[in-house]
Amino acid sequence: MQILTELNCNPNLSLALGYFDGVHLGHKSVIKSAVDYAKHHENKSAVITFKEHPCCYLWGVKPKYILTKAERQKKLEQLGVDYLYELDFEKIYKLTGEEYLKEIIIDNFKPASISTGWNHNFGYNKSGDTKLLTTFAKKYGYKYFELEPQKINNEIVSSTKIRELLEIGNIKLANKMLDFDFRVSGTIVAGNKIGRTIGFRTANINYPSEIIEIPYGVYSVETNYGKGIANFGVRPTINGATPVLEVHILDFEEDIYGKILNVSFKYMIRKEQKFNSLDELKMQIAADISSI
Repeated sequence: MQILTELNCNPNLSLALGYFDGVHLGHKSVIKSAVDYAKHHENKSAVITFKEHPCCYLWGVKPKYILTKAERQKKLEQLGVDYLYELDFEKIYKLTGEEYLKEIIIDNFKPASISTGWNHNFGYNKSGDTKLLTTFAKKYGYKYFELEPQKINNEIVSSTKIRELLEIGNIKLANKMLDFDFRVSGTIVAGNKIGRTIGFRTANINYPSEIIEIPYGVYSVETNYGKGIANFGVRPTINGATPVLEVHILDFEEDIYGKILNVSFKYMIRKEQKFNSLDELKMQIAADISSI
């Protein structure tokens, strides 16, 4: 997949339009529509998106993401996308929907097809939508696909809903909507080594600041070194203050300080709590492990 940050003349593509911050089930249906149409007509597919989330410019708020930019790019490539255009939203956000369609999409790509989600909006004050794309399809000679919402447990899959689920610790449902396990990664750093004194050695990483934060608690996880349990929080039993992600990898004793740890969350076991002693904490950790 070729990644571009500037527009160029690249005609006859099958385009998928959207931010695709989670590359969840709904996003995948849109992207797959473009990729499949391109393959069927022996042309190329492209995702047209932005370098940063539009709310960074519209409201001056930097959101917490579901995926890092690198992870999003990797998932788009795995879906078979040929080109990824990451445009500068600030340069084009004042274009109306019709201007954006003509000056950005048509003039640069002369697309064979355009695929979007059912609720896609674009252009200044959301003046462009699925109706506008439908209206101009014949004039500009593209096939338009408006993809229906994907649903899990009768709820529409959306990035907003997935964020809500992650924020309350409903990892299982969030993972179903994502169609993959929510995960974080980081370099393993030295901790206070209390875990090894009670028989549960941990690999610690700092929770990525740009990723949406899950509740403080204990989780069943899978890592690139094996299955484990993780505690994310401030460790109140030892009067900790700074949030850290501690992972006890089952049946694993290797020294991996300084290496990258990938932590995929399966489900929340319990909320973080303060124990009266390290012995109580040790007993609870043993019970947590036996529950997974």
